[in-house]
Amino acid sequence: MFSWFKEISPTERRTFWACFGGWALDALDVQMFSLVIPAMIAEWAISKTEAGLVSGATLVASALGGWIAGALADRFGRVRTLQLTVAFFSVFTFACAFSQNFSQFLVLKTLQGFGFGGEWAAGAVLMAESIRAQHRGKAMGTVQSAWAVGWAAAVLLYTAMFSLLPGPMAWRAMFALGLLPALLVIYVRRGVPEPIVPADNSTTRSSGKTNVRSGDAAAIPFFAIFSPRVLRMTLTGALLGVGAHGGYYALMTWLPTYLKTERHLSVLGTGGYLAVIIFAFFCGCVASAQLLDRIGRRGTILLFSIACVATVLVYLFAPLTNGAMLVVGFPLGFFAAGIPASMGALFNELYPRGMRGTGVGFCYNFGRVVSAAFPVMVGHLAKTTTLGFAIGTDAAIAYAIVALAVLMLPETRGRALADTLPADDEHPSPAQVAHARR
Repeated sequence: MFSWFKEISPTERRTFWACFGGWALDALDVQMFSLVIPAMIAEWAISKTEAGLVSGATLVASALGGWIAGALADRFGRVRTLQLTVAFFSVFTFACAFSQNFSQFLVLKTLQGFGFGGEWAAGAVLMAESIRAQHRGKAMGTVQSAWAVGWAAAVLLYTAMFSLLPGPMAWRAMFALGLLPALLVIYVRRGVPEPIVPADNSTTRSSGKTNVRSGDAAAIPFFAIFSPRVLRMTLTGALLGVGAHGGYYALMTWLPTYLKTERHLSVLGTGGYLAVIIFAFFCGCVASAQLLDRIGRRGTILLFSIACVATVLVYLFAPLTNGAMLVVGFPLGFFAAGIPASMGALFNELYPRGMRGTGVGFCYNFGRVVSAAFPVMVGHLAKTTTLGFAIGTDAAIAYAIVALAVLMLPETRGRALADTLPADDEHPSPAQVAHARR
């Protein structure tokens, strides 16, 4: 399953681990909030809608950060932008620990979102341009599994802090440790070069000999992705991002609260249920990574989106016992992983070099703008119904949007990353597909 990792160069491996570490630490910082919502509600007497507003504002900021960071990566380079965004979200995660009221926390958490949205965009393009085409799907899917690693670290930290400290101190201690990702900047600065991307890179790999700036455009290309030839891809990719993020954040933002308040699980019990889902998320990323280079990008996303709808409905609407929920939690996390693990490879292959970072940053992160409404809608709907019903309804709708959007995008498996738009906008050439399968 991981034999491809032995075939890549040392520079490719360093790039992989830099992006893996970035996304794991990104997840650690982001997932902490969903775990500490009950403690913050108790300390500041805020409503569920206000708690959902924090997630919504963070997601809007992350979308803007992703679009801007993607454009900066096109102009100033992938590695430099990655360093900047990691440092940015680390500092503001740390600052959240010292907020004195809900308003201060909302501002600081929003600024944190700006940084982590940008970090994904810069890292995704760096990965896509550094890994050879025949392993691009496997590498991009596998690096997404880092989210599960960071998520697991957040749950372990949550369990430890809330077992040792009172609630008001525990959540602050968790955010204070969010400064640790800034150490990754040192590794990136010393070990990861800018990728070299020739026009035909079906067998491209990174080289540590020469640093070539990824962005050669005369100006930051914010709006190039809306040119006529790529407008349809941009709009459809953004719709795919809406569904993918909407389902994920509706489900994962509120799941710890649902388990604690409606299923009445203790801190350790909540951690046990989340452990199953997180392990399943890791497995789902690895599975989708293999499928991306076997059945293609579209087939993989469609398969996982349909499975997500079915699993969410069973998990939150069926009269399951606590034991049955533990069992169903595995497919819930497994299928929820496949969509985000697939989007990096697909979006990178839709755009040429000069606008690739901008396109990837916009499509992936625009979904966060609109999906910001999903956690808020869950909190609002939960006023008149159960929290489980609210989560399930929003998540199922979101994953149905994913299935619709992916059917409107071209299959890009085997497509070489190019400096110009491909002549055939719908399918890679037979030669490219044959090469990618070898």
